[in-house]
Amino acid sequence: MKAFPVFVVALLALAGCQGMERVRHEVGLTKPPPDPKSQMGALEKRIALLVTEARRKIDPKAKPLVPDAELARVARARAADMAAKNYLAHAAPNGDTSASLLMEQDKSFQGLLGENLAAQHYRKETGVAVDAYAERFLDEWLKSPPHRENLAFANYDRAGVGAAVNGDTVYVAVLFATDLGLPPHKGDNSVTSLDSPADAGPPPSPPAPVRLRGALGTPERERAPALTPR
Repeated sequence: MKAFPVFVVALLALAGCQGMERVRHEVGLTKPPPDPKSQMGALEKRIALLVTEARRKIDPKAKPLVPDAELARVARARAADMAAKNYLAHAAPNGDTSASLLMEQDKSFQGLLGENLAAQHYRKETGVAVDAYAERFLDEWLKSPPHRENLAFANYDRAGVGAAVNGDTVYVAVLFATDLGLPPHKGDNSVTSLDSPADAGPPPSPPAPVRLRGALGTPERERAPALTPR
């Protein structure tokens, strides 16, 4: 019988807390979620970590991915362009791709380049939960064979992640690359898009053009209400 009053007090206290929270919300005292734009850096880091962990689980012998500032700049440019123009595709409306942007930055680059894209909606009242969103991005890529293959390709040894937000959508681009070890190539470099990293084959002999993997072969549309990978 002595526990009964304590139980009643606990219920009253809980009811009081719920009532105060409701009042705080109604008068606008509840702290709003952070501006999603301020969370993109944290989202990039979380995605990079999850991708690295997933890759190691799929193939423990795969080369470790080293963060690459050059790839990160291109990935952020791609994510920002998709956010600004509201599209999700390996080629921008003006024809730019991650491959062409990378070649503009580094004309001496001769290697393989892979790209995974995705977009995810959010609600302004709840904002972007960084950990949950990063995990959903990764889950969608792992469920798609082409994206999973891209992520797990053992010869990739560098990566860069870019994230941007506009309206109610977060756009992400992840780039993977590896140097083929070719000697410097004189003349204009050409870009070859491959459907799979495995299609790259052995490095071409000079003076063959660079074998640059421009864009992941687009899988069938996997449209989901909240998340769409490319």
